[in-house]
Amino acid sequence: MKRNKTQKNDPSGLKKLAVFFVLLAGTLWGSIGVFVRRYSALGLTSMQTVTVRMVLAAALFALFVLIYKRSLFIIHLKDIWIFLGSGVISVGLFTYCYFSSIELSSLSVAAVLLYTAPAFVMLFSLIFFKERMTVMKAVSLVLAVLGCAMTTGVIGGTLNVTLAGFLFGLGSGVCYALYSIFSRFALDRGYEPFTITLYTFLFSAVFCLCVTDVRPVVSAVFADAGSALYALLFALVSCVLPYVFYTLGLKYIKSSTASIIATVEPVVATVIGAVIFAEPLSVPFGYLGVILVFLSVVLINIRLPKKKETDGKK
Repeated sequence: MKRNKTQKNDPSGLKKLAVFFVLLAGTLWGSIGVFVRRYSALGLTSMQTVTVRMVLAAALFALFVLIYKRSLFIIHLKDIWIFLGSGVISVGLFTYCYFSSIELSSLSVAAVLLYTAPAFVMLFSLIFFKERMTVMKAVSLVLAVLGCAMTTGVIGGTLNVTLAGFLFGLGSGVCYALYSIFSRFALDRGYEPFTITLYTFLFSAVFCLCVTDVRPVVSAVFADAGSALYALLFALVSCVLPYVFYTLGLKYIKSSTASIIATVEPVVATVIGAVIFAEPLSVPFGYLGVILVFLSVVLINIRLPKKKETDGKK
């Protein structure tokens, strides 16, 4: 399997920004709760809120690609399974599992179970891409998961989970992890990040429309000009931009590394909850958890000197 050549030759200099792109993606994803709470207050179900997000994101991004570079619409029929996987499983089913976990357990438990994803990404990367497990990756993973548990209140807070909630939460972690894997398959076949994002959105939007009653969605989005503008902002900030940035980051760094860096998301979500919705962090575990997550991001990006290899070594 050949790697995308742009990973080695990067005249644009985007490689230097790869870590920043993934961090930015995680930060933007962390803001989704602000929008979800508004639509929940309007009476929309979780899946209907997802439908608002994905249908508008698909429309916005398709319009952008149509204007920017129409050739990005071209994919090979033999590769359609990749985009079906990233759209239906990694976005559609992931969201269903995640919101179901939230409904059946506490928000903190659901968030931590979601961030079992880096462990699954590492496992899948070992199997499919032969990525090496290093001591630094293992330490960073442990710190990230521990930090998420502290930040969201599983450690130092009240644990509230049912078996169904646990299974849905674990399912959200697996589906979320698979986005990195499907995207890597597409990148290795030479597809541009914008093409991957476009078809992920399109297939996810079709999936959402097939399983959702759209009448309340239309009423909520088109109630007035302000509602329509808010819905567009929801799609742009929580979906279009973060997926573009994350996929751009995956073009230059490994899937397992990106998944750990993205654990900044639940930390951002928790901080937003504390600042905007007066949901304070626990003391001292909440603040310690934030520090551990950011420490894991720093550690995963430390470049250790490589040992010189001789001709006689493997």
